Amino acid sequence: MGFARACSVALAGVDGVVVEVQADLEPGVAAFTLVGLPDKTLVESRDRVRAAVVNSGAAWPQKKLTVGLSPASVPKSGAGFDLAVAAAVLGAAEVVDPGAIADLVLIGELGLDGRVRPVRGILPAVLAAAEAGYRQVVVPQQCAAEATLVPDVSVLGVRSLRQLIAVLTDGVVPEEDPPDPPGRPDPILAGLVLPGAGLGTGLSAGRHGRRDSDFPDLADVAGQHHARRALEVAAAGSHHLFLNGPPGAGKTMLAERLPWLLPPLTRQESLEVTAVHSVAGILPPGEPLVARAPYCAPHHSATMQSLVGGGNGIPRPGAVSLAHRGVLFLDEAAEFHGRALDALRQPLESGHVVIARAAGVVRLPARFLMVLAANPCPCGRHTLLGAGCECPPSVIRRYQARLSGPLLDRVDLRVEVEPVTRSDLLGQGGRGESTAVVADRVREARDRAAARLADTPWRLNSEVPGQELRTRWQAGPGALAQAERDLERGLLTARGLDRVLRVAWTVADLRGRDRPEALDVAVALELRTGIARGATLAAGAGS
Repeated sequence: MGFARACSVALAGVDGVVVEVQADLEPGVAAFTLVGLPDKTLVESRDRVRAAVVNSGAAWPQKKLTVGLSPASVPKSGAGFDLAVAAAVLGAAEVVDPGAIADLVLIGELGLDGRVRPVRGILPAVLAAAEAGYRQVVVPQQCAAEATLVPDVSVLGVRSLRQLIAVLTDGVVPEEDPPDPPGRPDPILAGLVLPGAGLGTGLSAGRHGRRDSDFPDLADVAGQHHARRALEVAAAGSHHLFLNGPPGAGKTMLAERLPWLLPPLTRQESLEVTAVHSVAGILPPGEPLVARAPYCAPHHSATMQSLVGGGNGIPRPGAVSLAHRGVLFLDEAAEFHGRALDALRQPLESGHVVIARAAGVVRLPARFLMVLAANPCPCGRHTLLGAGCECPPSVIRRYQARLSGPLLDRVDLRVEVEPVTRSDLLGQGGRGESTAVVADRVREARDRAAARLADTPWRLNSEVPGQELRTRWQAGPGALAQAERDLERGLLTARGLDRVLRVAWTVADLRGRDRPEALDVAVALELRTGIARGATLAAGAGS
C-alpha cells in the first residue's frame, strides 16, 4: 500500500482555500476513484492524468487508486488540480519521493501528452497559498511571472510533467520544444482567456502594453469646460458622475478619457485588480500585472448577473468587479434594465459585492468610479431649442424615471452637457488642457487628501464617512449654511449632504486649501443639484 499527498488551491471568486490532494494505492482491481466534491471538469482529470503520466514515461500503477480532495465540504472546480493529482499519484507509486511533495502547492492543467497548460486565477491561488503558510509553488511556465508577484514564495515554472518528475528526482530536466514554429500563436495559452470575456464585458483590453501618449487626450474634447472640470473633480476624489445631454455632445469622449486622469495603481491595488482579471480570464499573457486603472463599459443590454457577477456554479466576477479601482461607464444608462441598475446600489456604498448561489457564497471587490451617461429623452433633442423634440411629456418623465432616485442619490456629480458650439468645434475657442496637465492636478489633490487621511483607513474623500467629516474635519465657519438650507427645504437628503461635504473637500484639495470654504461648498452643491449658486466651477476646481 502506498500513500502520498500534495496541495493545490480551490478558488471561490478571488478567495482561495488550500486543498490537500491525497492519493492512496491498495491491492485490488485497477480502478481510479476521485472523491471530495469535484465538478465535471475535475472528474474528467482521471483520464487526463492517466494519459499524461503514461506519455511522460512513467508507469501507471495497476492497483486500486483513490484520490481524495480535502476538505471534502469545499466545492472544487476546474482543471487546475491536474498537476497536484499527478504528483500525489506518482508519490504514492514511489516514482517520486512523497516527502518532496508533501508541502508543495501545485497548480496547472495537464494535456494528454504531459504538457502543463496554464489556468486562470494563478495570482489569487498563490496568494491564498502564501497566506496559509506555504512557500513553494509549482505553476505552468507561462504563468510563472504572475505567480512571482507574490512576495516570499519560491516559484517553479514547468512546461511538462516530465520536467516536474526530473526536478523531484534530481534528474536531468528535459528541454521541451515549442509545439509550433516561432511567430505562430501558441494554442496552449487558450486556457488563460475565456471566449469573448473581454468583448462581452466592454473591458478596454488594448490598454496593456501601450504608452499613455497612445491614447485619446482630454484636449481632443471640444468645449465642455463645465463637464471637463466635473471630470477633474470626479478623478480627484473618486466621485460618481452623471452626464446628461443630447447625442453628440461628447459624453462618451469625456468618460473614455477619465481613466487616464487617475494615477497609476499602487502595488496593493495592482494585485487586487490583477487577481480579479486573472480569475475572469481577461489578463493578457505576458503582462501579469495590471498597473493602470481599468475601464469597463458594458452594453446597455447587459443583464444583472453580468453587471454584479453570477453565472452557473461558482459565481464569476461581473462588470463592477472588472472595474475595481477603475471606471465603470454605463453609456445610454436609461436604456439599462431597472433591476440591473438598482443592483449597483449596494456595491456603490460598500465597495464589494456578495453573491449567494447554491454552489456557495462569493465576496468580490467592487470599489469603482461610476460614470452614467444618458439623453434627456428618447429622441435626445428635449433640451435643444428649435430641434423639434416630439416626445410627449409623459414619455419624457418615464424615460428619465428609469434612473431611480436611490441610485442617483449615490451619484455625487450631475452635469448637464451642452451641445458643442461652432467656435469650440472649429477650434476658435482655444484648445483645452491636455490629460497630462489635468492628471498632475488630480495627483496633487489626491496627495493632499492622502496626507490628511494618513492615520485613517481611508485614502480618498469619497470613502470618508459623513460623521467624520462633520466632527473630525470640519468646514470653514459658515461654509455649510447654504447646504443646511437645502437640507431643510428637501433638496438634499442626509446622504446627499454627506456627499456634498466630500465633494467640497475635493474641490478644496484641487484649489490647495486647508479646508472647504463657502465657495467650495457652493461648487459642490451646484454639481449635485444643478442649481446655479453664483460660483463658477472653473474657480472652484481649477488652479
